[in-house]
Amino acid sequence: MRVSMEVGERPVRGARSAGGETLRAAVFDLDGTLANTLPAISKLLVKVAAEQGCSVTARQAAAAIGKPPSAAFGRLLGRPEDDGRVQAAITRYRELFSYEVLCQGPQLLYPGVTAGLSALRAHGVELAVATSKTTRSAEALLDVMGIRDLVGPVVGQDMVRRGKPHPEMVLRAAGRLGVPAWQSAYVGDTVGDMRMAVTARMEPVAVTYGSGTFGELAAVAGTRMCSSFKDVVSVIAAARPRPASAAGPVVRQRRAAAVPVGAQQRRR
Repeated sequence: MRVSMEVGERPVRGARSAGGETLRAAVFDLDGTLANTLPAISKLLVKVAAEQGCSVTARQAAAAIGKPPSAAFGRLLGRPEDDGRVQAAITRYRELFSYEVLCQGPQLLYPGVTAGLSALRAHGVELAVATSKTTRSAEALLDVMGIRDLVGPVVGQDMVRRGKPHPEMVLRAAGRLGVPAWQSAYVGDTVGDMRMAVTARMEPVAVTYGSGTFGELAAVAGTRMCSSFKDVVSVIAAARPRPASAAGPVVRQRRAAAVPVGAQQRRR
């Protein structure tokens, strides 16, 4: 059965995948997945590191995006996460975030995000966000982009004891939606995101337009690869929940482990 979930089409309520069940929830990463904040954040990281006396390249800054703040600045400054300069850098970063990033508003949205989230909601899929940002920062970003009302719970780094790639964050988000993790998907743009999803026994859905490369993301077994947000909508609509007893995290070094968009339809 074809599940009609093209962005702009009227969704077919109650549509089921070949296995008779569809996913009930989708939890999203924020930076590099819903929001094209990576260039602005990278520049800001370089700026803050320079203020702390450290020369950081754009590539080094980009590699730190998506990590918990202490881990990101600890890595960039070459200091322990609890070091005073690391904490000072985090404070400064948060001070500048509104001026350097939030000011761009709706322009930060990746193409198709608003329509895609609306389509998933109309299909009955529960939506949430789980991010390494603080909850307050994430809420502010969602608000200025105009999509806060399209997602439910927002779980930030400050709401959990263990950050990415530990699954606590996404498990909390699914729990707040009232949906079992195995009936949910996690959508992100990094290897850590995908490993977190697999560990939580969620469906791992990767976007290739963020910070992670195709090869890196595809190395995580079972990852569904999406080159656009329209692909994300189609994958979530058609995906079949994993059995609750699915195996834990498995990382392979072969691209064959990934499932590109459309591959599942061709196999049927």
